[in-house]
Amino acid sequence: MSINSIFQFLVPKDKKFFPLFEEASSNLVQLASILHEAVNLPLKERDELFLKIDELEQKGEDLTRQTNMELSRNFITPFDREDIYSLITSIDNVADNLHGASSRMRLYQVDKITKSIRKLTDINLEACQNIEIAVRELRDLKKIKNITDACAKINKLESKSDSVYDKAVADLFENEIDAKSIIKYKEVLSVLETATDKCKRVAGVLESISVKHS
Repeated sequence: MSINSIFQFLVPKDKKFFPLFEEASSNLVQLASILHEAVNLPLKERDELFLKIDELEQKGEDLTRQTNMELSRNFITPFDREDIYSLITSIDNVADNLHGASSRMRLYQVDKITKSIRKLTDINLEACQNIEIAVRELRDLKKIKNITDACAKINKLESKSDSVYDKAVADLFENEIDAKSIIKYKEVLSVLETATDKCKRVAGVLESISVKHS
């Protein structure tokens, strides 16, 4: 038995951090799902969903704050304190960017949703679903491969997102003549692409935790 395994055995089963991680990742999937639903609706039908995204983003911030408070109160943690902080913060950063995309679409009154925007929201949803899969494996860390497989999928999705974003921006500059439209669409595309970058950051934290406990 490795030193890490012995240490894991001796540490009391966590009743605080894992539920917070799981709730944060579940909240993230719900936010990404609603954003994906919103971009497939007409302009006038999106506002109610955008308001739900506002609520979910706030819930994510509350969960991050609660996790950090638990860190300050507890001497014994299920894994390294810096990993706990990095994990909950990186999940919150994904939520911030997805929320940023919905805010921009609402503020800029983006009527026509392009195929590229839909593709990026779909990519983000799949990446968030894989984050949730990996996070739920953290409780016992017995199925490390499930974590690494989910992280590998997230990394591939991030590369796909880069390609979709680059092509979308190139098409935008080539075919759009209205400067205001170029600015608002590029803003939305950019924050959606950044969201997948942040998903990759979550994957990096999860992989780091799994390596330390393998």
